[in-house]
Amino acid sequence: MKYLFFILCVGISTYTLAQNTISGTVTDQNNTPLLGVQIYIEQLHIGTTTDENGSFDLSKIPNGTNYIIFSFIGFETITKTLQLSDENKILDIQLTESIFHMDEVIVSTPFQKIQSENVMKVEYKSMKSLEKIGAPTLIQGLVSIPGVSEISTGTGIGKPVIRGLSGNRVLVYAQGVRLENQQFGDEHGLGLNEAGIESVEVIKGPASLLYGSDALGGVLYFNPERFANNNETNTNFSQSFFSNTLGSNSSLGFKTSKRNVKFLVRGSYNMHSDYKIPDGDRVTNTRFNEKDFKTGLGYNLDNFVTELRYNFTSSKIGITEGIDNQTSQKEPDLPYQNIDNHILSLHNHFFLNNSKIDFNLGYVYNHRKEFEEESHDQVGEVHEEKPDASLNLKLKTFTYDVKYHFPKVNKLETILGVQGLHQTNKNFGEEILIPDATTNDFGVFTTALWNWNENNGIQGGFRFDYRDLQTEEHIVFHGTEEHIFQALDQKYHNFTASLGYKTALLKHITTRLNLATGYRAPNLAELTSNGAHHGTNRFEIGNPDLKSEQNFQTDLSLEFRSQHFEVFANGFYNKINNYIFIQPTGEFEEDLQIFEYVQSDANLYGGEFGIHFHPHPLDWLHLESTFETVIGEKNNGEYLPLIPANKWSNTIRTEFDGTKKINDLYASLKLESFFAQEKISQFETTTNGYNLLNFSTGGTLDFNKSSLQINFSVNNVFDTTYISHLSALKVDDIPNNGINFVLGLKFSI
Repeated sequence: MKYLFFILCVGISTYTLAQNTISGTVTDQNNTPLLGVQIYIEQLHIGTTTDENGSFDLSKIPNGTNYIIFSFIGFETITKTLQLSDENKILDIQLTESIFHMDEVIVSTPFQKIQSENVMKVEYKSMKSLEKIGAPTLIQGLVSIPGVSEISTGTGIGKPVIRGLSGNRVLVYAQGVRLENQQFGDEHGLGLNEAGIESVEVIKGPASLLYGSDALGGVLYFNPERFANNNETNTNFSQSFFSNTLGSNSSLGFKTSKRNVKFLVRGSYNMHSDYKIPDGDRVTNTRFNEKDFKTGLGYNLDNFVTELRYNFTSSKIGITEGIDNQTSQKEPDLPYQNIDNHILSLHNHFFLNNSKIDFNLGYVYNHRKEFEEESHDQVGEVHEEKPDASLNLKLKTFTYDVKYHFPKVNKLETILGVQGLHQTNKNFGEEILIPDATTNDFGVFTTALWNWNENNGIQGGFRFDYRDLQTEEHIVFHGTEEHIFQALDQKYHNFTASLGYKTALLKHITTRLNLATGYRAPNLAELTSNGAHHGTNRFEIGNPDLKSEQNFQTDLSLEFRSQHFEVFANGFYNKINNYIFIQPTGEFEEDLQIFEYVQSDANLYGGEFGIHFHPHPLDWLHLESTFETVIGEKNNGEYLPLIPANKWSNTIRTEFDGTKKINDLYASLKLESFFAQEKISQFETTTNGYNLLNFSTGGTLDFNKSSLQINFSVNNVFDTTYISHLSALKVDDIPNNGINFVLGLKFSI
């Protein structure tokens, strides 16, 4: 840690004050002023909008390189790179009309460019676009992104899958810090509430260079809600209703911004009954409740920006055991999970003359409890009081991240960074899935970007990681059986690297080629499990001799974009050495089948392909089609488990500008075709193909300075009976959700 503070001291010692301002006007191609254009500087968390004259003004901008984003619906996004040094800069910006979506700044990559400038292909989705889908949970909304799927247990539990990889192979970032919430478990969900999230970015492929272990399969990077624009105060209330689960999602938020200080706060509450399948039955105890609280405080000085955020989520999620009692109650019965998650993040940016230091701290406290059965006295009478948690795990994770952005040399940008993690896991219940343990990670990396002209860029880097894992011995008795968790003292280290190239082959064709290695150290469950896991109805045995997974992935992306037509093709080949998976042994313990963790080399390959056609002169019509596929095989030719089925999506979408009072009108009809999954592992069963039709419509009503956003959707319009290949309830032949009517309202002041 002393080296981190040394870096900070060096940065602060070269600190100089700045008094930069940026002002100007924004017009369209006809030099007509544009009202409401968003102007935002991502790294400073400051922004404003243009007035009726198209004018804007931003003050107290630090010296050095600043990236200013100009975005407006229906127009191309423009990024201006300014090198400021105690001056008043005047910009006159002209935006060009664009049929397709706005280009967004990608925060999850080190140099934070807009997507069209990135060497690495990153998928971006705003929460506003996901809200139009009508998904009851955040993870169900993410599956609309090509290449992203979910392993689900009802509606309340969902784990992200990126190109066939899940669990500890997919790293989740929230508020800019690594989210650790016992993600090894199949029935351990994402653990985030959708309220107070601005957008999500998806890196599909190894990102260990930037994020270390567990980013072998990809990264989900959730950007928190932005602060209010300078000198503005906003309040909004949103309410969604779901017919299938008789559910309700409610959220109330407030934010204000003054010259140097920004503040926001949000509270949310979700409650859902058991979900209904097409035959009218409800799947017992798939109900769940979730409370969420988020707050943030930002402070800006001339050459210093700090941002403090806190998020508390408390979830109570039923664990289903099949279709039994039919009820519409929303309070889960036994067995259920009770999960409290705290995320505290502090981000600091020090702007020097021509360079920058980022210093970020994070603390995540995950408290997971599982309640399995009611307590009885000696005569068998059931006690009314709440039973003790059979599983009681407390996971505490402290992370730090320091990056130094070197002064830009011609067109070369370079970053040097260190990252670390200190984590403790403690058991306080009778049941032990994983032992008490302490984990320490340390990584150092460097990466550089060279854009020698507007159409060509190369990015690369390398990294070294070290992990120290120590566990305690536990002796657990199940009846007369004794199960021992042996103490471990394991060390893991690895080098990773990446290299990417972006070029414009022709005027409208962009090509990206990325080569990257990644690694993942075995998790506690894979190393040490030795007992019954009632959430998955199996007896699991770990393997302390497991080696780290290592992979090498090749990604090739081709994009063609003209004014009225888009085509993309993203292909990948991912070779993984020492791939860890669990398989049954054919033996039983405590009436549960025994599963053990083993390793084998594996290969995954596939991609995402799509077209987007906007026929002229029908400016309101969009025709979209995407296809996604992934195949996972072991070196012996056997298929890997939990590989999503091929999916073909076709969408007809209309968008209308409307009037000053009624705007942002849309309607969408989407047909999702899931192919039969017959490429299955030795212990899986095939899954039939099926088609789902979804409909959505909505718009915004403006009342002076207030607005009402209305979204209405119907998911599974024909009430189709189907079972997803990645549903944990597939083994019991329990279908997924039937038809679901969703009404969403959002009132903003």
